[in-house]
Amino acid sequence: MKRTWVNETARSLPPSGIRRFFDLVAEMKGVISLGVGEPDFVTPWHVREACVFSLEKGYTMYTSNFGLLELREEIARDLQENYQVEYNPCNQILVTVGVSEALDLALRALIEPGDEVIIADPCYVSYKPCTIMAGGVPVEVPTKPENGFRPSVEDIEKHITNKTKVLLLCYPNNPTGAIMDRTSAEAIAALANKYNLFVISDEIYAHLTYDGKHICLASLPGMVERTLLLNGFSKAYAMTGWRLGYAAGPADVIAAMTKIHQYTMLCAPITAQKAAIEALRNGAVERERMVDQYNQRRRVIVSGLNRIGLPCVEPKGAFYAFPSITGTGMSSEEFCEALLKEEKVAVVPGNAFGKTGEGYIRCSYASSIDKIKEALNRMERFLNNRRKAAL
Repeated sequence: MKRTWVNETARSLPPSGIRRFFDLVAEMKGVISLGVGEPDFVTPWHVREACVFSLEKGYTMYTSNFGLLELREEIARDLQENYQVEYNPCNQILVTVGVSEALDLALRALIEPGDEVIIADPCYVSYKPCTIMAGGVPVEVPTKPENGFRPSVEDIEKHITNKTKVLLLCYPNNPTGAIMDRTSAEAIAALANKYNLFVISDEIYAHLTYDGKHICLASLPGMVERTLLLNGFSKAYAMTGWRLGYAAGPADVIAAMTKIHQYTMLCAPITAQKAAIEALRNGAVERERMVDQYNQRRRVIVSGLNRIGLPCVEPKGAFYAFPSITGTGMSSEEFCEALLKEEKVAVVPGNAFGKTGEGYIRCSYASSIDKIKEALNRMERFLNNRRKAAL
C-alpha cells in the first residue's frame, strides 16, 4: 500500500488565492497589476545606505533572539510617541522575520488544541491557515459595508463560546481598507475584558490612516496586558523585501514566542535590523510623503470605481479598495479571470480573503496614478463590453 507522506493538515490547506493570480500575471505581458499589496516606492536611500554601511562595518553576525536591543529601544520609543503605549524593550518586544512570522509565533504560543480564534471576515489570507496549523479553530465573524467592514460587538458576542480564547483583528484592514474608530475599539476592548479574551492586533498599516488618527488597541484601558501588537516596516517604509516585523506584548507571551522563534528562525537578519533603526529615527518625512501619495491615489481609484459602476465604500486606511462586483452577475473569481484575460488588469477575488469577500474584488492602489487611470479605463471597457453582450 502506498504511504501518504504529507500530513492531513498540510494537505487540507488551500493554496493562497492571491498567489494563484500572481502566477497567472507572471505568464502574461502588458498586464497592469492592482493585485500586489506592495508599495511601488523603493526603500528610501538613507535606509538602504544604513544597510550598506552596516555591511561595510562587518555586521554579518547573529543577533540576540529578541533582535538588536538598539532596534527594540527605537520600537518602544516609536510606540510611546505615536500611540502612548509603553513596552519594556528588554522583554516585551520581539523582532521577527516580517509580521507573518510574528502572527505564526503568536498563534502557536497562545493556542491549545481546539481553542477557538475569532476572526473578522474578510481577512488577510494567512489568518485562518495559521490558526489551523497552530491547532486552533478559526471562527469567522462576517463584516458588512454598511458598518464600514468593522465587526459589531453584538456579532462578535454571538460567536463567543467557552472555547474562545483569541480575538484576531487587523485595522487598518487588508483587504477592505477599513479602520477602527475609537467607539468601536472601546466596545471591543470592553468585550475582551468581559469574556477574558486575548487580542492579537495586526497594525501593520497603522501609519497608512487617512481619516483621523490610528487607534492602537493596546493603548485602551485594560488592554495592554491582554493584547499582542503586531507591526513592521514593510508598508510604511517600503521595506517589503527586507522581511522585518515585530511583536509587542505581555512578557510571558513574548517569552513563549521567543522560544519558538529561537528554534525555527533564530533571529531576523542583522542588516535589515540596522536599516530599520535608521527608518525609525529618520524616516518620518519620506513615510509621510508616501502616505500623501497613497491618499491621492485613493481618491482617484475610489471615484473611478464608483463612476464605472463598481460601488466602493471609501477605504480610510491601508492601500486597498474593495468594490462590489455583484451587479455584474459574475462571481469574484469569474470576474477576475475574465478581466485579466480580456483587458490584462490583475485584481484579486474577494473570496480569497474569506466567504464574506465573495462578490467583491481587492484593488491595490500602491501603484502610480497613471497605471491606476489606465486600469480603470480598461475595467470600464470590460464592463461596457459585458453589458453590450447581455443585451
